[in-house]
Amino acid sequence: MEGASIESLLGLLVFLIFCSAFFSSSETGMMSLNRYRLRHMVKNRHRGAIKANKLLKRPDRLIGVILIGNNFVNILASAIATIIAVELWGEDGIFIATAALTLVILIFAEVSPKTIAALYPEKIAFPAAYILQPLLKLLYPLVWIVNLITNNLLKLIGVKVTPGEHHHLSTEELRTLVNESGAVLQQRNQSMLLGVLELDDVTVNDIMIPRNEVLGIDLDNDLEEIIDQLSTTAHTRMPVYRGELNKVVGILHMRNLAQVFRQDAVTKAAILQVIHEPYFVPESTPLQTQLLNFQKESRRIALVVDEYGDIEGIVTLEDILEEIVGEMSISGKEENQDIFPQTDGSFFIDGTANIRDVNKSLDWDLPTDGPKTINGLVMEVIEAIPDANVCLLIDNYRIETLQVSDNLIKTIRATRLKQDSDDEEEED
Repeated sequence: MEGASIESLLGLLVFLIFCSAFFSSSETGMMSLNRYRLRHMVKNRHRGAIKANKLLKRPDRLIGVILIGNNFVNILASAIATIIAVELWGEDGIFIATAALTLVILIFAEVSPKTIAALYPEKIAFPAAYILQPLLKLLYPLVWIVNLITNNLLKLIGVKVTPGEHHHLSTEELRTLVNESGAVLQQRNQSMLLGVLELDDVTVNDIMIPRNEVLGIDLDNDLEEIIDQLSTTAHTRMPVYRGELNKVVGILHMRNLAQVFRQDAVTKAAILQVIHEPYFVPESTPLQTQLLNFQKESRRIALVVDEYGDIEGIVTLEDILEEIVGEMSISGKEENQDIFPQTDGSFFIDGTANIRDVNKSLDWDLPTDGPKTINGLVMEVIEAIPDANVCLLIDNYRIETLQVSDNLIKTIRATRLKQDSDDEEEED
């Protein structure tokens, strides 16, 4: 570069450092783009997003053109800095130029631009795409050779470069995303989305009304008793059986019985004429599947059976919808009637309470992979029917049996223990 003035060389050096900063920020900005937001912007025909998305479909080529450009300008900047230093300070200036240029590139061409790009990827990546796209076309032969070598090297270590590969969110990742979107979603909407995501993980056995709590019409009872039960029930659908629930004959919809009531002609034969055929479902059916089955079969209530065909309980469409939208009670309250808070921070809980409902109401994490009720959980841990005033520890919860009768735990006192500070630090 004989004949070039120091001023022009300095100007060229500054320009090359700026180019280095551009390539560094472009790399970070492109790789920091939210791919799902990017796809949304592409659908909305955002020009910068379209160009960036096209470049990201071949990340090997994108990184190739960025690194080729970045290395070229850095090497050229190093050569010019050396010429300037030798011109000013002689041979001793080479060390000064190397140290100074390293510091300048580190601060102004690497750390600062990459930090800005990481914080504002769209503001950096979209404008950069307008330059990188034609630059890729210009340098394509060189990029192709570099990619050919690097891709073959990657294959040797088991890494396959797939053009246009889309990484989809797993259910757990989507659940985490919804959990962390509290600033965007209202709490109720957030709860509903989480409820939908959990439908595949929950079976009808988890939410069904257990057999001992099912209210139905026993045709072996006296007619007067049946009429009294029909007149006072708050349910719109009830199973009809003979003697026991396993001998079910159909499902009665109270609306179909209204005409019979008006004519004062309620008989067992009249009831049998208006009942519907019972609808049975396996206890292991996921709620997502059962919700679709209810829609397909135009049903709202099903009898849950175990692997031996015995009826374990009933599940309704409303039960599944409550998993999504929350409790659907007439009063509009969502309080769990099986849980009673105490002044000391503990809770009195009904032994028949569903563990999943308790976890939801109190934001607890009692184990749900075994028994479905508090009564079953305590008995599984103790491996016996406990007496009253028996205290036990389940994970991080202290459980005390308060009332036990008829081989069932009626009431417990439950307290969530505070975790040790060491455990909290590990979680942080």
